[in-house]
Amino acid sequence: MAWKYRWGLVALAAVLALILPSAVAWKRAGTGPLAMLLPMSPVAMKMSAADFGAHEPSAEARRLADWVARSGDHAGVGFVVIDKKRARIYVFDAGASLLGDSPILLGGAPGDESVPGIGDKLLDEVKPHERTTPAGRFVAQRGRNMRDEDVVWVSYDDGLSIHKVLLAHPAERRLERLATPTVSDNRISSGCINVPAEFFERSVLPVFATRRAMVYILPEQKSLEQVFGRLPPRRILA
Repeated sequence: MAWKYRWGLVALAAVLALILPSAVAWKRAGTGPLAMLLPMSPVAMKMSAADFGAHEPSAEARRLADWVARSGDHAGVGFVVIDKKRARIYVFDAGASLLGDSPILLGGAPGDESVPGIGDKLLDEVKPHERTTPAGRFVAQRGRNMRDEDVVWVSYDDGLSIHKVLLAHPAERRLERLATPTVSDNRISSGCINVPAEFFERSVLPVFATRRAMVYILPEQKSLEQVFGRLPPRRILA
């Protein structure tokens, strides 16, 4: 949004272009069929599925994470899966093993698309129905916001980032919302993904410390196929 921190954008873009192969663009990547965009590494070739440890994710989160692990779409680095329906974030290492998971706060309005031009609006100009967290496949980059805070820009043009939970307005009770077992009260942000501060420092930032990495946001209204294209069914291993 207009509060986004645009310092050094041109120079930064030039540097970032050297970090990941040109098949992957910074911001929302292509939403056509999820074909193998990058050569599969020897590690990825041996993977059978993403490792959620003792956690039991939703079927959609499992299906997408398994595809990422087998296809090598994450380019051999850590990646993030966000399940909007469960208001939960999963952070994986390069080998698709879970580093950590956490409840999250999401956009106050349901929806899987960003309103055109939303990234150029001031926060108080954003209408309630425009406060969506878009679904899709994104190449994300660590950066700073106008408050000079660490964030992970998921889609810079849309003003969409992962950041520490905002506590500027106590009446919003954001920490209390994170602590409840329900999902309905996790819809409060203008679209960004709010996570606990300790989780952001411990699990999120290290994945983006030295390079860009993939963020996959599951849809809540559309199907996986509508957002990501045709995915293979989950493979049941004997």
